Amino acid sequence: MTKDITLRKLESNADMRLIQQLERDVWDMSPVPTHQTFTASKNGGILVGAFDGEALVGYCYGFAGFKDGKTYLCSHMMGILPAYQSMGIGKRLKLEQRSIAKQMGYDLITWTFDPLESRNAHLNTSKLFGISRTYIEDCYGEMDDGLNRGLPTDRLQIEWWISSGRVEGSWTPEVDEYRNPFDISRSSLGFPVLQLPENDLPQGAEGYEVPVPQDFQTIKKQEPGLALDWRMKIRSVFQYLFEAGFAVTGVRKAEAGVHYYQFVPTDTIPLQPIERGDQH
Repeated sequence: MTKDITLRKLESNADMRLIQQLERDVWDMSPVPTHQTFTASKNGGILVGAFDGEALVGYCYGFAGFKDGKTYLCSHMMGILPAYQSMGIGKRLKLEQRSIAKQMGYDLITWTFDPLESRNAHLNTSKLFGISRTYIEDCYGEMDDGLNRGLPTDRLQIEWWISSGRVEGSWTPEVDEYRNPFDISRSSLGFPVLQLPENDLPQGAEGYEVPVPQDFQTIKKQEPGLALDWRMKIRSVFQYLFEAGFAVTGVRKAEAGVHYYQFVPTDTIPLQPIERGDQH
């Protein structure tokens, strides 16, 4: 339960030092310098912390972004201590971030995540109603932290259109049948192995489902060769579907260690702000 977890903005230098210790505990990596996070908080950035009493147990960090004439919030990091994960804190942090961002005038928040981390994917798309239509190969280059060591750091970019019909109206696609031309076999250790179709994906589908492992971190630790196989196959499939005009809108949780990304045509997703009538 998260009833005793409180949220608040992180704004002081003391807050920034709390963040540094949490980063070390969550990612086993050198933390972001406090002068960077503090400066971001004073110049369009948003940092939100989750507290159990006086202890910081989770946070998200975003800074102001600008591209092609548009401002947006780049949500760069979110971390939660292991003992507090799977308690809904991540969703609460993102919703608080969204609320503050709307008050500040943002209508778009972006961030990246590993496409093979299905738990994050489910939160980002099925719960928060973000979408993805951008695949970035080896986004950060080689990283030596505990979560990324040994694999290309491919990432999906999430677009969270926080005032859109998709988000405000919790819009989900109405698809009669998702095409799933993939097969799953098993490795010698029992992990799922993705089998691609011999030919291109079938054309004319309302949507597609693409399988990913439920527990990619365990595969990385026990079968690194299989982890790389998943990385390269998923890269090719996602890039193909994005180039064909599809976007990710959700993740369906399934059995036997596999979950399924759901893709629909991007032009069917309501990404424009909801028009509000005059309030009297």
